Amino acid sequence: MERLRHDDPPHTGPHITLARLDAESEQTVPARRFIARSTDGDRTFLAFLPRTDVDPTRWAIEAEGARRLSIPGFLSVGEVGGTADLPWCTAPYVPALPLPAALRAHGGPLPKPAVRALGASLARTLSTAHTLGVTHAGLSPAAVLLTTEGALLGCFGAVRAAAPDGMRRSGLPGLDSGSLAPEQASGGRPRPLGDVYALGAVLAYAVTGHTVPERDELPPFLRELIPACLSRDPERRPQAHQVLTHLESHPETRPVSRPETHPVSHPVSHPEPAARTAAHRATVLDAAAPIPLPAPVIAALARQSAQVLAAEIPAPASLD
Repeated sequence: MERLRHDDPPHTGPHITLARLDAESEQTVPARRFIARSTDGDRTFLAFLPRTDVDPTRWAIEAEGARRLSIPGFLSVGEVGGTADLPWCTAPYVPALPLPAALRAHGGPLPKPAVRALGASLARTLSTAHTLGVTHAGLSPAAVLLTTEGALLGCFGAVRAAAPDGMRRSGLPGLDSGSLAPEQASGGRPRPLGDVYALGAVLAYAVTGHTVPERDELPPFLRELIPACLSRDPERRPQAHQVLTHLESHPETRPVSRPETHPVSHPVSHPEPAARTAAHRATVLDAAAPIPLPAPVIAALARQSAQVLAAEIPAPASLD
């Protein structure tokens, strides 16, 4: 929970803005993210506004798309509103730390058991989404919100909102270059294997503190998986359900599963049987399963919760 800046809006739609979710130094967050409260004081929200340097119309389209989804592990968008120039959306509040804030609270990369559990949770979420024909197109360290109940994936559609297909996206505001698949950076349509590239970058960040690691920096259970996810050739990347299998089955020794060597298409309406099986398993498992977070991260979540509970709604300005 960060203090508001002088140029932060006092309201997000009808709700009163209490604090920022992200530190001022965060430059690769594709939205302005706040903690907000209803004017009657009864409800608290995570509230989102587009950055001032992005197209608000494209941002609003992705916000509405997120509102229509119901995928375990995706942040649940409840309200979308505003004007064409200043759209906004909200999600129910839970104490949550963006992954970069969690690393700061812990004083460095997360422990390996937490990284393994986080990777499995995100891979399960993406496997379900991909089977339903949904490409997240916004995964990055900042998009991952850690809670005591598990990981939630926000920033839906950030790549699509940044620029239309066919336009270069590298270097655009709000996009994390280390998490942006090469084909998306050059203007290609976001597809599921671009999410897998971003997943590899997120796991690298969680375990090393940056998204472009050297192989020797990685623990054994990620030493083959992360480079495979970060392959520049999409067809050489594992699919999300294969990442999940790798992390759940003998993670220290099992070699990473690769796709078939012949070209593989990824239609949104006809998922492969293996992906369908993985998605079925994902529906019976809780995608937001608890992650063994280190004590400093738990303490930071508790502080945020206490600060939100103690936050007072500003008194309305006097008309006298």
